[in-house]
Amino acid sequence: MRIWFIGGGDFAASCLFCFASMSGRMPFEKIVTGEPTKAGRGLKEQASAVERACGELGLAVERTGPLRHNEKLKNAMTADPPDLAFVVDFGQIIAEPFLNGPRHGCLNIHPSLLPRWRGAAPVQRAILNGDAVTGVTVFRLVKELDAGPVLAQREVPIPLGVNSAELLKTLALAGSQIALKSVESTIEGNYQFSEQNSEFATYAAKLTKEEARISWDLGCMSVHNTVRAFASSFGAFVTVRGKRLKVWRTELVDTVPVNAGGAPGAILSQAGEEDPVVACADGALRLVEVQSEGKRRVSGAEWFRGVRITDCR
Repeated sequence: MRIWFIGGGDFAASCLFCFASMSGRMPFEKIVTGEPTKAGRGLKEQASAVERACGELGLAVERTGPLRHNEKLKNAMTADPPDLAFVVDFGQIIAEPFLNGPRHGCLNIHPSLLPRWRGAAPVQRAILNGDAVTGVTVFRLVKELDAGPVLAQREVPIPLGVNSAELLKTLALAGSQIALKSVESTIEGNYQFSEQNSEFATYAAKLTKEEARISWDLGCMSVHNTVRAFASSFGAFVTVRGKRLKVWRTELVDTVPVNAGGAPGAILSQAGEEDPVVACADGALRLVEVQSEGKRRVSGAEWFRGVRITDCR
């Protein structure tokens, strides 16, 4: 079977690594990704995560700007269409002739149990919402966002100690596994799509930096979920002494009484060899990994030894 892979982001790159480890050989005839973007202080060109993955795997990759304007790929799709195409974490609208050009259509690996959490940030929204379970879906692309018929799904639990970056890797593996099985079913002609029930659809809007701001006046579970959700992107943060402190990992503290004599934001644990414990509205959180503005990530204990403050606001 001739298959194209069209993808760009970290989730797509993780899927590529999983495909490579499971199949023995890469099952894709063509791998397409976006053009490099400029990032960082020097605005240096940065290749997509998929292109970087292909470099590590020794695979050829074809760059594209807006896919709808790529005449070379459009002609290839029209003149000699593949049997199937996977579009994963690509960030562009897939239009004709790509949408319905492959003989078995375009399939997407989406990290949620559709129709729940359609959209740009399904894993992060699931964690922010406090979901205990998520999953991954292989479905056929249609014009409407993440609304196509489902070919396969797998449920995946969300442990309280797992953040979005870690969960995305777990879902990439699960998604790649069911995607390969879907390919096998397609080859055998033994597959069936199920329509989504849009009445149960929820939407995972793109994350904003303002949402990443920590408020200790919220419950400790809410703050913990914010930290976990933003771990795969720009990080949750709080302003301390006029500077931004990113919080990359926290732990729930069950043994600290409510507020323990401190208002939300107060540091309850003063032991310099331990990660500091911060009061929330209904309990407390331990700061396990943080990053001061302009500095590297360190343990909460190392950061606290350098600042020696009593309030984390």
